[in-house]
Amino acid sequence: MKRIQIILVLIIALAMLVACGGNDAKQDSDLSDQVEETAQEKDDAEKKDDVSIGIIQLAPHEALDKGYEGFVAGLAERGYVEGENLSLDYNNAQGDPSNATTIAQKLVNSNPDLIFAVATQAAQAAANQTSEIPIVITAVTDPEQSGLVKSNDQPETNVTGTSDLTPVKEQMELIKELMPEATRVGVIFNSSEDNSIIQAKMAEDAIKELGLEYVELTVSKTDEISAVTQSAVGKIDVMYTPTDNLISNNMTAVTNITTPAGIPVVCGEVAMLDGGGLLTLGVDYYELGKQAGEMAADILAGKSNPAEMAIQHQKEFSFDVNPELAEELGITIPDEMLEKSNWEKTE
Repeated sequence: MKRIQIILVLIIALAMLVACGGNDAKQDSDLSDQVEETAQEKDDAEKKDDVSIGIIQLAPHEALDKGYEGFVAGLAERGYVEGENLSLDYNNAQGDPSNATTIAQKLVNSNPDLIFAVATQAAQAAANQTSEIPIVITAVTDPEQSGLVKSNDQPETNVTGTSDLTPVKEQMELIKELMPEATRVGVIFNSSEDNSIIQAKMAEDAIKELGLEYVELTVSKTDEISAVTQSAVGKIDVMYTPTDNLISNNMTAVTNITTPAGIPVVCGEVAMLDGGGLLTLGVDYYELGKQAGEMAADILAGKSNPAEMAIQHQKEFSFDVNPELAEELGITIPDEMLEKSNWEKTE
């Protein structure tokens, strides 16, 4: 009897070991399945659906080009890569608003997942053609005043993006600081560009607040620039141009006259220094475009709605100067300012 009891105990112990081993195997299997499911979920989360974006850029110049480049980079950082899961239909209006309208119509007819518009008139052209397709913008000074959104803080339309509003007041203060003998400031801008009109008014207010004289110099087409600039010689001590697409594209038409006349040109953005501008405290269009690309990625992923996405601005502005031109014009730039400048002339 005792032998039978021992045998039964051994049988029960063996059964328990087998059961435990089975449970352990099952737990290992379940754990393995969970790991595989988690990895698959991660892969699915990182995988992006194929999307299409229509691009409309107002004109071909460095600032707007940088905005587009930054936009593509911002998308890529968020997993949307051209040629892999992203197709881009790039179009340039060559500075002609009527071309911008035609391009916008074409893009809307092709029904992309999103439209990216670079500069105010390009953005207006796109917004006039659709209220359904999401539109992300950059290089637009004031989307609200330009009629693109109901409010920069709460768009309530299909439009959102980044503003290139520069620190106009601070730019005018630089004139006062670095050119204390200058009393007459000429502001040259395209009277057909909403963004330029907005900045010119801001400049006028700041100039008058500083006790200086504001001289308005308006143009509406390329062949007016030289004549208007020439007419200002002897009437102004310094010239200012905002982030104006027409002037930016034709800076040498301004500086070929102002530099020989000893008139420095303070610019709204750094690309204008390549055309003979003296200095700027301005925005970085690549970074603005990158911010816009990140906003577009959120929209494409279904995380955000343009109507609820506030217009974004650049938080820190960069000082850049052409030191050789400053020396030629007899303007002293403090060492601490020179150290901040990263501008190098493009050959």
